[in-house]
Amino acid sequence: MARTSHIHPSDLLGLSRLAADATVGLSAVVEALHDNVARGPGIFDTPSSRPTTGITGLVYQSIRSVAGLAGVGIDAILTPLIPLPAETGSTPKREATMAALNGVFGDYLAATDNPLAISMRVRRNGKTLILERRALSVAIPRLSSKVVILVHGLCMNDLQWKRKGHDHGAALARDSGYTPVRLHYNSGLHISTNGLAFANLLEALVEQWPAPLEELAIIAHSMGGLVSRSAHYYATVAGQRWPRQLRRIVFLGTPHHGTPAERLGNAVTAGLHLSPYTDAFARLGELRSAGITDLRYGNLLEDDWVGRDRFECSGDVRRPVPLPEGVRCYAIAATMKPTGGLNAGLPGDGIVPVESALGRHEDPAKNLSFPESRRWVGHDMSHFDLLSNSAVYERIRRWLAM
Repeated sequence: MARTSHIHPSDLLGLSRLAADATVGLSAVVEALHDNVARGPGIFDTPSSRPTTGITGLVYQSIRSVAGLAGVGIDAILTPLIPLPAETGSTPKREATMAALNGVFGDYLAATDNPLAISMRVRRNGKTLILERRALSVAIPRLSSKVVILVHGLCMNDLQWKRKGHDHGAALARDSGYTPVRLHYNSGLHISTNGLAFANLLEALVEQWPAPLEELAIIAHSMGGLVSRSAHYYATVAGQRWPRQLRRIVFLGTPHHGTPAERLGNAVTAGLHLSPYTDAFARLGELRSAGITDLRYGNLLEDDWVGRDRFECSGDVRRPVPLPEGVRCYAIAATMKPTGGLNAGLPGDGIVPVESALGRHEDPAKNLSFPESRRWVGHDMSHFDLLSNSAVYERIRRWLAM
C-alpha cells in the first residue's frame, strides 16, 4: 500500500542540497559586503566582486568548504533511503510546498538536478497519466471525445484547481461532458521552456487519446495562459497536430503584458546595484526564478531572453505574438472594485492589472485582438477567486458551449 506523507526522503535530500547551496551563496554575499565596506569606497564607486584575502578570506572559504562537505555527507546518507516514486504517496500540503519552491527557485532546482524540481506531466486526481492508449483507458474509464486541459499558474499545482469546494474541470465534466486533465509543471522555468515542453506533451496526448478526439480546449490561470500561448506558437512552428484540434482557450487572469510587481522588483534590484554598500543585497533579489522574471512583460519566446541579462532594466523587448489563429480565445480579468463595466483604469485583482489580463496594450503590435464579446471582468474578486467564483464558471461554461 502506498505511503502518504508530508515529507519524503527525496524532499529531505533536496532541501539539504538547497540549504548547503544557500549557505555558500549567502557567504558570498556577506563576503562581498565585507570587502566593499572594508575598502570604504564612495557611494557611487564600482562595487567589488573579488574574494577577500588573508584570514578573512580563509574564514569565508572555510564556511563554503564545510557547507559543501556537509551536503555531500547528507547526500550519501539519504540517497539509499529514497524509494521508487510508485512507493510513496503525497498530500495537498506537500504538493503546495513543492509548487511554491519551484515557482521561486525552479530553474535553479532543475539546473542542479535537485530532487525537489518538478518534471512536467499531465495528471488526473494528482496521479501522473501515462500517455499511452491502454494506460489512458484504464486511468480514465469514462473518457470522452472532448478534452479540456487545465494549466495552473506560478507557484501553484494541478490540485489547486479545487478551491472552496469548486473545480472548473470537474464541473465541466458534470455539465458539459468534457474529460478534464491537468498540467503539472515547474513554474520557475522560463515560460518558453515550459511552452516547448507543453507543446510536445500535448502532441503525445492527442496522438494516444483512446477515443476519437472531437474537441480540445484549454483553461489557463495566470502564468498558465502564457505557457499555453507559448506552446501553441512552438507547436505551429513545428507543424504539430494538436493546434488543428484546439478549439478554445479561456485565459483567467493571465498577465499577457506582465505584472507591475515584477517590474518594481527589477527596478529595486537595479537600484541596489548602484552602491557598494547595497550591491551585495541585490544578489538576493537575483535569486528569483526565470519564470518570475518572464512575468515582467509577459515573455513567451526564447528570443525574448536568450543572450540577455534577465535582471537588466532593458524595457519591453519581447517579440509580439498574436493570439492563436483559428482558435476562439477568451479573456477573463478580475478587479477588486465592487461594481463597474469594462472601463479603463479599473484596479486589478491584486496581482494582474485588468488591462494586462484583457490583452490591451498601447502598442498596436502587442495589443491582443480579443473581441469585446470574448472579454469579461469579474468585480469584487481576487486573482485566486477566478478559480472558484460561480459567475466565472458560468461564463466559462457558456463560452465552451458556443
